[in-house]
Amino acid sequence: MMKIIFATGNEGKMREIRMIMSDIGADISSMKEEEIDIPIDENGTTFEENAAIKAKAVAAELKRLGRPAIVLADDSGLEVDYLNKEPGVYSARYMGEDTPYSIKNASLIKRLEGVPDEQRTARFVCVIAAVLPDGRCLETRAEVEGIIGYEEKGSNGFGYDPIFYLPEYGMYSAQLPPEEKNRISHRGKALEKMKKILSELH
Repeated sequence: MMKIIFATGNEGKMREIRMIMSDIGADISSMKEEEIDIPIDENGTTFEENAAIKAKAVAAELKRLGRPAIVLADDSGLEVDYLNKEPGVYSARYMGEDTPYSIKNASLIKRLEGVPDEQRTARFVCVIAAVLPDGRCLETRAEVEGIIGYEEKGSNGFGYDPIFYLPEYGMYSAQLPPEEKNRISHRGKALEKMKKILSELH
C-alpha cells in the first residue's frame, strides 16, 4: 500500500485530506502522527516555494530515518484584492501564528469597513507539493473565488472560512456541508489534481 505522509499537524486540515483522498488506497498520516518534529523555515515568497520547502524538509528527514514515503505538503492562504492580496503567503502567520482566527477575521473585516461588495473580492489559493521517494517534486495549484463578508458565519470550516462568502452558493465557506466544501474548496481541488497524478504513478 502507498504510504503518504502529510507535512502538517493541523487536525482540521487532516480531516479534510482524509475525506478527499479516502479512495486512493493509501495509508495517510500526518507528520505529527509519525512523530516527525523538525524545524521548517517557510521563507518562500510564493505558495509554490513554501509547499516545496515543507515537503522536501520532511522527505529529507524520512530518508535520514530510512522510512521512504510520498510526502505531501500544502501551502494555502487568502488573498484579499483590496488589501494588495494580503495576507497571502503569510495567512497562517498574519497577526502572529498563535492569534485566534476569530481575531484575525475581525481584523480583516475591520480593514474593509465601508468597502462595497464589488471591491471585497478575494480568493483562497492552495498549492500541493509532493516529493516522491525517488526525489521528484510534483505540484498542483487551485483557487476558489469569493468576497470577504461583513461578519463570521458557519461552523463547518476553520481559519478564514467563516468570513469567505461564496456568491454562487449564497453562503459562507464555513456554512457548506463538509462534502460540498471539499468538492469546491481550493484544497479539495488541488488535492483532487494531485490524487489523479499519484494514482497514475502506480
